[in-house]
Amino acid sequence: MPRILQADVDEVKARTNIADIIGERVALRSAGVGSLKGLCPFHDEKSPSFHVRQQVGYYHCFGCGESGDVYSFLREMDHVSFTEAVERLAGRIGYTLHYEDGGAAPETSGRSRLYAANTAAAEFFRAQLLTPDAEAGRRFLGERGFDAGAAAHFGVGFAPRGWDGMLKALTAQGFTREELSNAGLVSTGQRGVYDRFRGRLVWPIRDVSGQTIGFGARKLFDDDQGPKYLNTPETPIYKKAQVLYGLDLAKRDIARGDPRRVVVVEGYTDVMACHLAGLTTAIATCGTAFGTEHIKVLRRVMGDDNASGEVVFTFDGDEAGQKAALRAFTEDDRFNAQTFVAVAPDGMDPCDLRLQRGDAAVRGLMDAKQPMFEFAIDRKLGGFDLSTVEGRVGALRAAAPIVAEIRDQLLRPGYERVLARRLGMDPTEVRSEVERAARGAAAPQQVRREAPLIDAATGAPVVAPVTLASLPRSPDVAVERDALMGALQYGHQVDQALLNRALEAPFRTSGLDAVREAVAAAPDRTRAGWVTEAVNSVREPYRSLAGELLMTPFPARDEERAVATVADLTRRLVLRQLEHEKQELLGAVQRVPADSDGGRALRMRLRDIDAERQRFAES
Repeated sequence: MPRILQADVDEVKARTNIADIIGERVALRSAGVGSLKGLCPFHDEKSPSFHVRQQVGYYHCFGCGESGDVYSFLREMDHVSFTEAVERLAGRIGYTLHYEDGGAAPETSGRSRLYAANTAAAEFFRAQLLTPDAEAGRRFLGERGFDAGAAAHFGVGFAPRGWDGMLKALTAQGFTREELSNAGLVSTGQRGVYDRFRGRLVWPIRDVSGQTIGFGARKLFDDDQGPKYLNTPETPIYKKAQVLYGLDLAKRDIARGDPRRVVVVEGYTDVMACHLAGLTTAIATCGTAFGTEHIKVLRRVMGDDNASGEVVFTFDGDEAGQKAALRAFTEDDRFNAQTFVAVAPDGMDPCDLRLQRGDAAVRGLMDAKQPMFEFAIDRKLGGFDLSTVEGRVGALRAAAPIVAEIRDQLLRPGYERVLARRLGMDPTEVRSEVERAARGAAAPQQVRREAPLIDAATGAPVVAPVTLASLPRSPDVAVERDALMGALQYGHQVDQALLNRALEAPFRTSGLDAVREAVAAAPDRTRAGWVTEAVNSVREPYRSLAGELLMTPFPARDEERAVATVADLTRRLVLRQLEHEKQELLGAVQRVPADSDGGRALRMRLRDIDAERQRFAES
């Protein structure tokens, strides 16, 4: 495959704001001058350690060590090739790429073709909704309070009743049957290859960045022998345990909300009803129960690092939905945000509630929400006869672990009193049982001594990466560390001759010296992308340290003060070098005859050093 010209690769990266790309998946907040932070998308964490620096187009996680530029982010998150990542970003900004042979863009393969096939299918289905054959689909939407504008906003379409309408349309556009099969758009049976979705209303399912990755389809006709809802099967780009319908539309309002609130509903029409009624942070799972992977996705979008957010589960009153919320509540990787349950009057779902009682009733669900703790307690108590002593004791033992799991030490006593009131028991007895449950949950685990990791190729022990936290603590280390941090972050704004002079001599800390070598070797620190190349060129096990130095917020109030501080640090390094050289020369002078050529040369060099030190001290 022809290679993209390097100039175009650099140009696309320079025109792309890395914070915009990452911000589609991670809620980013200010973390100091020129730095943003959020919950890492590469590993699960409770507090944000993932930093993004827009000016240099780089990200780094202080928790797991993942780092890179906008291309590496797309490659890791979407499992695309480097070429596909460049092409995707070029298409996003409308930039025409050029290839080494001078030809046009080659046909891509793999995941990019799956995205393209799904996008083409979504356009086909939307167009079909306007045809006479789609009358049943339009009637279904109308009966549920959705007009043409609502259908267009959510991209709702119609799959024709025939066996191969979509197949013919997409193969005419150049997609192969194998590609359509890999995208989950067609099936193979005794009739050969045929459309997976036929005679159904179709909702496009998009990932958090807005790309169509699959579909959910609702049957409309009585002679349809399939399930009520049919979803895209698992494909390389569609993993139902990680997908939330409507998140692409809801993410901005989720991130901007005060509090940051997510409303979890049970179906596509419920999401539509909530959004149209004003609850624009509603989302739903796609053919599977709400689980751990969904929690991880939402936590990153919410920036769920404290208890200020809200996650509200709505139910239509059936047992399955309530169990799903309780599973989410009891997961080890649960939300930091407060969790609530909202059950509509008469057990109606949000779609029916909007249809029968209007938009205000849907919005009113948020006023009637019940804390998940109370809901979980009531569910436990519902299985016991509280009119008997045995029933109350059994209920206490069943509900106490729920209260014991409350991590907020200000909330727990309140829920102990709630449980005591529900049971009509002495609060002291309830507290004792809760504490007993808490001790049982916190039983110490046997500590295992981990064996050292061995490199399979060389058989040598794997050396742990050097990090900022592992550096020695001394004034010399602090100066070297801060100077390198400033050079990586603001080196393009500092006098280059001064910076080159400061980086000439080796540093006294091996890890910092490895980073110094890479920064000193950079041929042009004013060129966009130089810092990424410098960090990537640092030898192991010091590369992670370089990433941390680049991403750690520089200790300055604003950019102007930061640049001034970096300049001062570089002067201090030069002065340190000069002082070191002076001390060595003073020792040498004692060993050389004063009237010799060598002695005179040493004394001249000492005078030069003193003059240079004076010049730097006054600058």
